[in-house]
Parts: sequence; C-alpha cells; structure tokens
Amino acid sequence: MNIALIAHDAKKELMVQFCIAYCGILSRHHLCATGTTGKFVQEATGLEIQKFMSGAQGGAQQIVSRIAYNEIDMVLLFRDPLTTKTNEITENNLLHECDVHNIPIATNIATAEVLIHGLERGDLDWRNIVNPK
Repeated sequence: MNIALIAHDAKKELMVQFCIAYCGILSRHHLCATGTTGKFVQEATGLEIQKFMSGAQGGAQQIVSRIAYNEIDMVLLFRDPLTTKTNEITENNLLHECDVHNIPIATNIATAEVLIHGLERGDLDWRNIVNPK
C-alpha cells in the first residue's frame, strides 16, 4: 500500500512516536510524507520515505493530487484541533479527495491505530470490496 503521512507542527512528535511503534508494519509499505514530517520520521526510524515539499510550501497539495490519480491508498493526518488553521482549505481538499476516492484517512492517533492494525491483519484490501473483480 501507498501510505501518506502528514502532521501538524504540534503533532509531529506524536507521528514520530507512532511510526517508531509501528515501524515493522510500515516498513512493508511505500511511505510518502510532507517534507518536515517525512524528515523527522525518517531520521527517527530509518524508514524510506518519499518526501514532498513541506506542508506550508504545498506538500499537502502534492499528496492531494496523488490521491486524485489513485496513487495513495491510506492517509495518516495527525491534526492539531487547538491551533488556528492557516491551511484549512488544503485540509478540506484532502478530506474531499479521500471521500471521493474511498481512501481511508485517520486524523488522530486512535483512528491511525485502528487502520494500522487492520493493515497488519490484511483487513484493508478495500479496493477489492469497493471494486470487486
């Protein structure tokens, strides 16, 4: 699976800790991330991560475009609900594209853990459910 990682500044450390905890599972998948999040996760875990621009420079929009081209299978977006949103339009676009293309998206660690455990068990072969052969 192709998994995108995005974290607000206040949640970057949480994303790093999450990726450390689930490094074994994540290492079996292709990871991409916004620039700073990807840099921190890669430095802490050694995971290979395709890094886009930072979120402020358009990295989230790059991920949105990958979703539109069916190149992303899951998104882990750790949002900080207590911080003023300067990129709310981008987040709305991200959520919209995930809904349009039936991409599972976690916006907090609790949902991310549910998705990662489902991924580990093989429960997330959802494309065959949505588009049976």
